[in-house]
Parts: sequence; structure tokens; C-alpha cells
Amino acid sequence: MTHVEVVCTLVDGQAKFSSATRGLPPVVTDSAPPFGEGLEYKPLELFLISLATCAATTVAPILRKKRKTVERLSVVATGERREEHPTSFVRIVLRFEVVSPDATDEDVRRSIELSEEKYCPVWAMVKGNVEVATPFEIFRS
Repeated sequence: MTHVEVVCTLVDGQAKFSSATRGLPPVVTDSAPPFGEGLEYKPLELFLISLATCAATTVAPILRKKRKTVERLSVVATGERREEHPTSFVRIVLRFEVVSPDATDEDVRRSIELSEEKYCPVWAMVKGNVEVATPFEIFRS
């Protein structure tokens, strides 16, 4: 079994934390007022970053394995939160933007499906708990 460890340390009298892993530069998070100042990343923003980058770092290699050229891949992640506590996400949209001269809709669709079904561990943790929509657009170079 593989272990992942991060250390989160309170750095002010409110809710600002400095978090790091593996000796990398720290990431600073904060809560929105009144608990914090809201000037740093919020935990749910980092979660969206984690999900989007996890999906992207699996979709791009899958497309390349299909011998498709990936000149650029962006994922715009948007989360819709519950009004009541816990204010977790109820819906997330991962909008994929692929710049490729030769990838087809089916290539991109299937690569996203494989990311969701098999390769992205962050996605696996939300599956069944949060609706995730995955529109995409291919731009020709």
C-alpha cells in the first residue's frame, strides 16, 4: 500500500494554514470570512484543481497512446455547492478544451471515460457522490 502524507500547520489566529508535502513549496489555504480572511486558496478550490489536473494528466497520455497529437489541453472546472452545511459540491463540470489536428470527438470522449472509469484516483473518490459533467471542445491547429 502506498502512503501519501501532507502536513498542514496553522499560521494565524484564524483559519490560514500552510501545507506541504515531500519538501515542495507550501500551499497556503484560508477560509472565507468570518472564519478567515479568504485571501488564499480555499480547500474546495484546491479540490477542483486536484480533480482537473488528475483528469488532464490521464486524458492527455491516453490520447497520445491513441497516436493523437495533443498540442494543448485545458480543463476548466466549475463546482456548484449546496446551500446548507456541509456546503459540499453537488455538481462539478469539467470542461475539456483540446487543441489537436487529428483527435476526433470519439477519441476525446473515450479518453475522458477511461480517466473517469479507470485512471484518475481523485475522480474515483467523488464518483457516486457528486454529479460530474464532462463537455469538451476540440480546436484544430
